[in-house]
Amino acid sequence: MSTLLIIAILLLGFIVVFQIAKASEYVSVLKGEKKTFEQNNRINGFLLLAFMILGLIGVYWCNELFKGKILGEAASDHGEKIDTMLYITIAITGVVFVITQILLFWFSFKYQYKEGRKAFYYPHNNKLELIWTVIPAIALTVLVGFGLFYWFKITGDAPKEANIVEITGKQFGWIYRYPGKDKVFGKKYYQKIDEGKLNQLGLIWEDKATHDDIVTNEAMYLVVGKPVKLVINSRDVVHDVGLAHFRMKMDAVPGTPTTMWFTPKYTTAQMKEKTGNPEFEYEISCDQMCGKGHYSMKGIVKVVEQAEYLLWLAKQKPNYVMSHPEMEKIPATPAAAKADSTVTAAAATPVSNSN
Repeated sequence: MSTLLIIAILLLGFIVVFQIAKASEYVSVLKGEKKTFEQNNRINGFLLLAFMILGLIGVYWCNELFKGKILGEAASDHGEKIDTMLYITIAITGVVFVITQILLFWFSFKYQYKEGRKAFYYPHNNKLELIWTVIPAIALTVLVGFGLFYWFKITGDAPKEANIVEITGKQFGWIYRYPGKDKVFGKKYYQKIDEGKLNQLGLIWEDKATHDDIVTNEAMYLVVGKPVKLVINSRDVVHDVGLAHFRMKMDAVPGTPTTMWFTPKYTTAQMKEKTGNPEFEYEISCDQMCGKGHYSMKGIVKVVEQAEYLLWLAKQKPNYVMSHPEMEKIPATPAAAKADSTVTAAAATPVSNSN
């Protein structure tokens, strides 16, 4: 409340000062003090030029100061293409911005009021209108075309070897699900959700494909250099999976799964070295206002080597076992034991990073 009051007082003060200044100017004009008016006009013209020069210097300085320091290099293959598109867009719009601002301020200064000067009436020019309509239209069409191309690439079919991770948003956190040895997600139904029985996704236990699905809130684990397809859901309201370091984002809509895929370029450990920040973590943010706790809806992404990923996966308990703790007492079949030993051996085998 106090903050709003301070803002209101400052705003009121600005309005009062502005109105006093304008009233003073009008009084001077009515009294016939043209000299004062013309002098103030020249001062305002020079101030406009100063504002333009300082403003352009400020834009350049801010760009040099913060370039590449907020998010750093794109950490995914698709992110590189997104950055390239962004730089091209900034270059085109930046040139137009600088030219138009210089013309705007210079014309305001050059053609300020002077005694005896009359305004030049220039109502229409077909060639000029054609130029400033067709050229921007072509430029925007090209930019939109590239944007649509990359959008369909990101949301299209992922490579066959891609890992699949399901991420579900809820107020206010993220739930991650990984398919088990069958590489198939089991069925789920929202009316089956039961937090008390550790079934936070509503998995249908009658479907045996759910019995090896791994569900966790800890972090989303990805493999460096290997494509990953995200299947995105929401358990309540509209959320948005924002992966700023990978330059990816996608809405999480209740009842309507969405997908996107990408390939991580650097492990979390490598990014700690590149950024010089030992506390660095890839983050998942909710980029859609989803309620009072929206600000706290943060997730962690761990990008690791293949061996470390398999080792982590082998240590996870399926959600079915966590929901039915009595199943842990049942000895594993020889086939299951053999499969577990295969995963453990694979995890212990070093895997070279393709990047």
